[in-house]
Amino acid sequence: MKRYLIIGNGVAGARAAIKIREIDPKGEIHVFTDEAYPFYYRVRFPEFIAKEITVKDITIHSLEYYQEKKIYLHLEEAITNGNIDRKEVISDSGKIYNFDILLIATGGNAFVPQIKGVEKKGVFTLRKMKDAIRMKEFADNVKQAILIGGGLVGLETGWALLRRGIKVAVIEHNLRILPRQMDEEGAKILQSKMEAMGFSFFLNAQTEAIIGGDNVEGIILKDGRLVDGEMVIISAGVRPNIDLAKSMGIKVNNGIIVNDLLETEKEDIFAAGDVAEHRGRCYGIWPAAQRQGEIAGINMAGGNIIYGGTVVSNKLKILGIDLTSSGEIDVENKYEHKIKVDSKRGIYKKIVLRDDKIIGCILLGEKKGDSDILNAIEKQINVREVKDFILEENFDFNILK
Repeated sequence: MKRYLIIGNGVAGARAAIKIREIDPKGEIHVFTDEAYPFYYRVRFPEFIAKEITVKDITIHSLEYYQEKKIYLHLEEAITNGNIDRKEVISDSGKIYNFDILLIATGGNAFVPQIKGVEKKGVFTLRKMKDAIRMKEFADNVKQAILIGGGLVGLETGWALLRRGIKVAVIEHNLRILPRQMDEEGAKILQSKMEAMGFSFFLNAQTEAIIGGDNVEGIILKDGRLVDGEMVIISAGVRPNIDLAKSMGIKVNNGIIVNDLLETEKEDIFAAGDVAEHRGRCYGIWPAAQRQGEIAGINMAGGNIIYGGTVVSNKLKILGIDLTSSGEIDVENKYEHKIKVDSKRGIYKKIVLRDDKIIGCILLGEKKGDSDILNAIEKQINVREVKDFILEENFDFNILK
């Protein structure tokens, strides 16, 4: 009987455990997490902060679920070190656990820039359940919140606070919002829609310091402008949590380097999710982590499934705004592209093409055909005969199927 150890209970670790159990009904599976909560859906944190749902609503696997699957879940037990030669890991309490096969799915940590005043009460990052709980409770007495970073998670969190009657100011160091998902023209249309909802934006801006006594009272920008607020949310991206891998002597770059089977360079040790670096890329998105976890679990149990990568696709989950962005958005106009704009209706649609295949898109203000275009990107469908008409309102997307 094999003994599987999984370090991390995010989507990669949780899905790996389930796949192992499906293939190996008798294997001993242990899942370790430093959190006090079983597997939950982080994507719904903004709804939780808005007080629209509860912890139970975003919990995916209950404690009873793990018991039914005969998976040993170790809550609030971080694994901090290990010995590859002896095939063992060590918890923060000093306990030693042996393994036959190990998966490192330690995820990522919120990146906090070096800003004076980040230690003040009222400064938050949003990565774990405890962060969401603290943020939700603290916001009860906040009139204006400041978001440092204008990415997807930050804007969705800002929308949650707006729904609670809290003003939201966004500090973005780029010249446009959502720089990874939007080109310049599309970002302007999106910004106008969000300003109408109550957001205020400070673009091409950098935070010099968070001001106040023990509590946050606002921030000073490097150009001298002052932005008032009782709460600061830092949404500056995620960095893979490679500490455990480094302590065990496993090869890392930005993340833990894995091959197409999700194996590390060390025999019987796999990595998946936000911590994994596959073909030079750390994805940092839920769909990639889920798929990597599933494939890692299958291969840990004796399978031989190849992970070929994930088409990066993002949706902005804000009521009244339909935005899907995927693949190459061609900010520098290097590729052939087709654009459809209706500023009055807040619509901006763009497809990017290479060799008559869609390699990326921005679809703002209209949902019609978004899944078909994403499918065309993933399956590399040749659209030479229809590329000039895809963005027309009456286009029949069945042609792409």
